[in-house]
Amino acid sequence: MTFSIVACDLQAEEWGVAVQSKFLAVGPVVPWAQANVGAIATQAHANTSYGPRGLELLLSGLTAEDALDRLTSGDEGRQHRQVGLVDSQGLAVAFTGQECYPWAGQVVGKRYSCQGNILASEAVVQDMAEAFEKNRGPLAERLIASLRAGQQAGGDKRGQQSAALLIVKEKGGYGGFTDRLIDLRIDDHPQPIEELARLLRLQQLYFGQTTETIRLGMSEVKSIQTMLQALGYYLGEVNGTWDQATDQALEDFHNVENLEMRRLEEPKALDAEVFRFMKEKHRALGYSAVKEMRESPRT
Repeated sequence: MTFSIVACDLQAEEWGVAVQSKFLAVGPVVPWAQANVGAIATQAHANTSYGPRGLELLLSGLTAEDALDRLTSGDEGRQHRQVGLVDSQGLAVAFTGQECYPWAGQVVGKRYSCQGNILASEAVVQDMAEAFEKNRGPLAERLIASLRAGQQAGGDKRGQQSAALLIVKEKGGYGGFTDRLIDLRIDDHPQPIEELARLLRLQQLYFGQTTETIRLGMSEVKSIQTMLQALGYYLGEVNGTWDQATDQALEDFHNVENLEMRRLEEPKALDAEVFRFMKEKHRALGYSAVKEMRESPRT
C-alpha cells in the first residue's frame, strides 16, 4: 500500500530509497540499503526479510536480477509482494505479484525503479520516473522530487501518512563511523513528503558538505562578534579583531547549534551556510525582542 523509488548515483557512490504510504511508520519496513552493495524496497504485503536477505545476496556477488529471482522463487506468498532493487553496478529490477491490490506495477529505468500498489493510476509511477530522470541534483533531492511527482499524480489512493528517505555512502554517516548518509523518517503526518523535504533541508544544513566559504576580514569579524554577543556566546568587545575569545565563541556556537560538522579548520574562515544560519538566528532574536516590547502592557 505504498509507492517508492530505489536508485543509485554511481558517480557519488550513493544508493537510496524513498517511500510514501498510507501506513504508520513506513520507514522501518520498506527501505533497505548498504553502501557499495545496493538498495531494496519491499512492500505490498511486505516480506521484510527481502531487505536483509536481498542485501546479503547482492553482497555475495549476485546481480539484481538473480537476487530478485532468488528472493521471490522461494516465497509462497510472492504474488502478494512487491519489491524493487538496484545493485552495486546500477542495474535495477522490480517485481509486482499478480495478487497485489490495483493499481499495482512499476517503471524500471537506468539506475532506478519506481513501484507502487493501491495507486490512483499508472501515472503515479510514470511521473515519478520522469521526475527522477529530469532532475540533475544530488540523489536525495532527486528522490524527493520523484515522491512529489508521484503524489501530485494521485499517489496512494487511500491518502498520505508516512514517508522515509534512506541513502547510504561508505563512511558517509556522522563522523564517518557509519554508512548512513541520510536516514529520515516521518511516521505520521498529513503531508509526510513535504515534512520529509523540510527535514532534508535541515539535514543538509547540519551535515552537508561545505561548498562556499567566507573570508573573515575586519568587517566580517565585527558582524560575527555583534551577532554572537547578542546570542550570548561572546562577552568581549566588538572591535573586529580575531582573538581567542572570538574563536571560542564561534566554536561554542557551532557545538550548541549542532553545526560542528561544518566547523572549518582553516583560520579566519567560516562556512557560508553557518554564517547565513547565524544571521537568521540573530534576526529572529531581534524580531522576538520587538514583538515582546509591542505586546508588553503599557503604564
